[in-house]
Amino acid sequence: MASPTVRGLVLPPQLTSLIDRGLWKHPGDAVLAAAIPWFEDPLHFVSSPEQMEYQSQSMDVFADDPSYAFFREARGSKATAPLELPWLDVEQAFLIAVNRNPGDDVAVALDYRTDPSDPRVVGSDFWTDPLLCHWRVIAPTFSAFVTSLGLETS
Repeated sequence: MASPTVRGLVLPPQLTSLIDRGLWKHPGDAVLAAAIPWFEDPLHFVSSPEQMEYQSQSMDVFADDPSYAFFREARGSKATAPLELPWLDVEQAFLIAVNRNPGDDVAVALDYRTDPSDPRVVGSDFWTDPLLCHWRVIAPTFSAFVTSLGLETS
């Protein structure tokens, strides 16, 4: 059986396993705040590859419409230089957690620019500079993120 994909990117095996076992779920606001102390808005964990695909469609709008440049999302294939943080390359990422409150427009994404089998986890930071999003590293790998949340021991 083929590994699940989102936006053409193969889900890390650990994420697939967590989803299959019903363990890919929000660990609670206190645990998340300890793992991402700078992230101020509540999140909702996206529960399936299909929902990750759906939620990630917003990245195309933000990348393709110049009026949304403050989100700092772009297509690496159209860039004149490699896209690095604080920019998110929407062709190499998808959303795994999104705003719980409508209108917050915050997210956590897997960023495959570092490692296709264990991508880093990044989050949108609108609090450092409220006028411009900065994508920041939450964890250097998805496996480190899972450990920080204690999801494997749930």
